[in-house]
Amino acid sequence: MKRLRQAAIGEIVAQRPIRTQQELAAALRERGFRATQATISRDVAELGLIKQTRDGVQAYALPPRIGEPEATGEERLRALIRDLPIELREAGLLLVIRTLPGSAHAIASALDRMRWNEVAGSLAGDDTVFVASPDRGALQRLRKRLLRLLE
Repeated sequence: MKRLRQAAIGEIVAQRPIRTQQELAAALRERGFRATQATISRDVAELGLIKQTRDGVQAYALPPRIGEPEATGEERLRALIRDLPIELREAGLLLVIRTLPGSAHAIASALDRMRWNEVAGSLAGDDTVFVASPDRGALQRLRKRLLRLLE
């Protein structure tokens, strides 16, 4: 069922702009799939969906794969956040990343997969990611790395 659902997600985002996980859930229901928000969030992360401008709105898209060399983790993270409005704010040893609704989980998952020493772990909501750093210096390095990716 998971493979069929994820294949349907790929077809849906290729056919029309899907801006949020709620829109994705509705599109899946139209095709006969019932999935919780948590399941859809996992599917978004596992498929590596990114947000791209499409028809004037930020919408989910499959990352380029077929016929192209595998992107590095940093290239993937850059592609994911490049077109998103991102706000970075420090809070103690946390870096708070605010973005568009439906984008936070994919960003947190990409950061966790990077295995950067500056990232102790992350927690994502719908539009906010909390990234824990082991110390103040690591937090500053993480912020600089992310700002470089956004350039």
